Amino acid sequence: MTRPSLLATALLAAALASLVLAPLPALAQDSSTLRIGLADDPDLLDPTLGRSFVGRIVFAGLCDKLVDIDANLNIVPQLAASYAWTDSKTLVFKLRPGVKFHDGTDLDAAAVKFSMERHLTMPGSARRGEISTLDRVEVVDPLTVRMVLKTPTAPFLAALTDRAGMIISPKAAEAAGKDFPNKPVCAGPYKFVERVAQDHITLERFDGYWNAAAIKINRIIYRTVIDPSVRNANLQAGALDMAERIQPTDVDAIRKNAKLALAVYDGLGYQGITFNVGHGDRSKTPLGQSALVRQALDAAIDREALVQVVYAGMFTPSAQAIPSASPFYDPSTPAPKRDLARAKKLLAESGMKLPVTVELTVTNSADQVQTGEVIQSMASEAGFDVKVRAMEFAASLDADDRGDFAAHLIGWSGRADADGNLYNFLHTGTPLNVGRYSSKDVDGWLDEARAVTDVKSRQALYAKVAKAHIADVPLMYLYINKWITGMSTRVEGYIPVADGIIRPQGITLAK
Repeated sequence: MTRPSLLATALLAAALASLVLAPLPALAQDSSTLRIGLADDPDLLDPTLGRSFVGRIVFAGLCDKLVDIDANLNIVPQLAASYAWTDSKTLVFKLRPGVKFHDGTDLDAAAVKFSMERHLTMPGSARRGEISTLDRVEVVDPLTVRMVLKTPTAPFLAALTDRAGMIISPKAAEAAGKDFPNKPVCAGPYKFVERVAQDHITLERFDGYWNAAAIKINRIIYRTVIDPSVRNANLQAGALDMAERIQPTDVDAIRKNAKLALAVYDGLGYQGITFNVGHGDRSKTPLGQSALVRQALDAAIDREALVQVVYAGMFTPSAQAIPSASPFYDPSTPAPKRDLARAKKLLAESGMKLPVTVELTVTNSADQVQTGEVIQSMASEAGFDVKVRAMEFAASLDADDRGDFAAHLIGWSGRADADGNLYNFLHTGTPLNVGRYSSKDVDGWLDEARAVTDVKSRQALYAKVAKAHIADVPLMYLYINKWITGMSTRVEGYIPVADGIIRPQGITLAK
């Protein structure tokens, strides 16, 4: 991708500044409707199939889970009234009585069994790897469900704090079939109304919600505003009440606006580059077939400079999928400094003809395109010719599934347990391992880490994974992000959680 001229860049910036989404006139200063700006258009609105972070934000209004996490990352009951491990492989949930799906049917143990088995067996399930050790689900009575695992699995309960723990209406799923993502029916505080692709998703308050006292707003409109400058402009103009993933470069302007507020807090995830090392013909490249070439690209990137240029230094360079605050972080594997001489030496050892061409897929958000261009510039000094391919986010996920990529700049919003950041991306055969990386050693360490509960023992296993990862480089971690959520000062009661999800419980809009 050629870099635009300074004049073209200035003209583009001016044009973007003028592209403010007009607020719906009837909703201006409406305390019953919350308008949230999303950085991407969500993918499938089906907890079994969904993979996008913005989809998780919509699901927070649409689909409750058996358990959730609180602001301190404690696992707390949601649809379940309580839970208990009766032995190392048996987890029993007591469900809340009287919980209804949006279609009026009962959320009972049979519905939980249906959803969990759907997560395991449905073609294309993105949840299968998260709960792969689940052997069977037993209905004890209408409000008691027993989950029996094949082996002890320390992170299994944590996996249920996200989409794997979301329960859908069996009646609606069976009636809709493949069309379920277009009319999802769950048991969350809001029910689905409509979706206009690349524009908005509307949810309305569900009067039968089990925790109705926590829901103060009647309607949520999630608006897709991909460009961060436009998203910021909409927030500044009052066309949005909240906006997720405000760019660090926009923070000062928001802080100067007396009508706006910011929540800035550490995240659990990472941004990195996933390499296609074994998924079809697109893996048959120097980058896909040679670990030396991937090591060379890694050595050519200055993570600190990248973060400074694109994100005003607010994010943290990293070589791991786990933030340093995690008890599973390996302090002996810090973010590497740029080493251009080593990068050139590794390329020479690989025997590849220079320049080595790399097609780098990025999403069409301005900051991701800029990140791709910074990587392009840095890598060229080592002997790479990086060609940046910008795609719409959901389309890029589809391309990953087909193996239609060589390298993909893509992030993961993160989970409190390290298994959620590693297993599904590095273990052989898991749904999100789109590059088809496979290592018997890494598989063994990841499996063993699931089977032990001692934190130090698990940390030691993840340290082995980190070191193998440095050698194989199936995924090049770049930085750990912060969540930056902008909002009107009219928004009250919002509680930031490190997973970055905007939960509607407790949020109000002052008149």
